[in-house]
Amino acid sequence: MSDTIASTGWHSPAQNAGLPAALLLVAWLVTLLILGAKGAFLGAQGAPPIALLVAFVTPIAAFVIALRTSTALRAFVLNIDPRMLAAMQAWRIGGFAFIALFAHGILPGYFAWPAGLGDMAIGLAAPRMLAGLMRSPGFASSRTFVAWNLLGLLDLFVAVSLGAAGAMIAGNAGAITTAPMAELPLLLIPAYFVPIFIMMHFASLMQARRQAA
Repeated sequence: MSDTIASTGWHSPAQNAGLPAALLLVAWLVTLLILGAKGAFLGAQGAPPIALLVAFVTPIAAFVIALRTSTALRAFVLNIDPRMLAAMQAWRIGGFAFIALFAHGILPGYFAWPAGLGDMAIGLAAPRMLAGLMRSPGFASSRTFVAWNLLGLLDLFVAVSLGAAGAMIAGNAGAITTAPMAELPLLLIPAYFVPIFIMMHFASLMQARRQAA
């Protein structure tokens, strides 16, 4: 049976969606690098960062729509190893970089501290979530794991909201705002990495819901 499947090139829906999803992520990254190098996401001082918000919302909206319309993508998401999803969130310990940028006068404290400490908290808790998943697959539907994912989403949306609000602060010519987040390389955080972390949280919560059911 397996030989027959292999010879016909048949793949499961999850396998069929994996490669296109990866290619789309690469294409989105290249697009951001090209547009970012041209300053396409820079806005007038004191104006809403519309272009950057569009860059943030677009991949998330596309992901949600695709989940509702593509059986293959939904199967792929539901079959991602939850341990990998939890482990990847550990990278958010890098939120200390926001605080470092604040210390160097590049980002304002009202954005850097909440965004940095929130990310660091989620990243520091990731190993505990991973350990729980390794002990028992049922941990994926536990209140602790679900709450951690919800808090992770809250942290990201709060950070993006503060960043958008900070970009609209005109102030004087030397005022520190969140405008640097619209330039490379910081641009990649709200327009690429944050959407990916949000999608991973969505995937974890979807798996938790399925397991609980």
